[in-house]
Amino acid sequence: MALRFAILGLLLDGPSSGYDLARRFAEVIGAYAWDAKHSQIYPELRGLEEEGLIEVAARGARGRTAYRCTAEGLAELRGWLTTPPESRGGVRNEHALRLFLLPALDHEDAIEVLRHTEAAATAQAERLSQEVLRLQEATGAASGGPLGLTAQYGIGSFRATAQWARSAMDQVAVDARAGRWPGDHPSRR
Repeated sequence: MALRFAILGLLLDGPSSGYDLARRFAEVIGAYAWDAKHSQIYPELRGLEEEGLIEVAARGARGRTAYRCTAEGLAELRGWLTTPPESRGGVRNEHALRLFLLPALDHEDAIEVLRHTEAAATAQAERLSQEVLRLQEATGAASGGPLGLTAQYGIGSFRATAQWARSAMDQVAVDARAGRWPGDHPSRR
């Protein structure tokens, strides 16, 4: 259900094709907010058009169709944004699952995984920082528009992840020195 609202919000930045939307999901929003593939986006676009929430803005070469959000679509989006989320926390995050299972590794390997986590989060925060600068320039807005604000949320999340990883490395090292890291015990090997 949230995919339709993500699409409506992305279309507020200007007319976009399904390909454009898929690229924006892959490059920006999908990294930290909502992931969507071509196979999900195109059917959703058809449904949104049938409901009158979007309309064709332009048709181009090779069947490329750019859509824009209608007034009805904006009203629908605003209504959704002002209601509490329906999600009950059913999350599937492979990265978080791997971190949960770190005690299966000895402390050296666990620390190495955490180093990779820190490096990846730092790199993502930097990439998003560059994206915010690009969006600020493109929109002329300090926020960078809706995508800029969302990217800033992602930056904060990735910076928090990097900080957490540094702290976790320290805690694993303390546990290992005290003989309390589960993965170091022979019964776990």
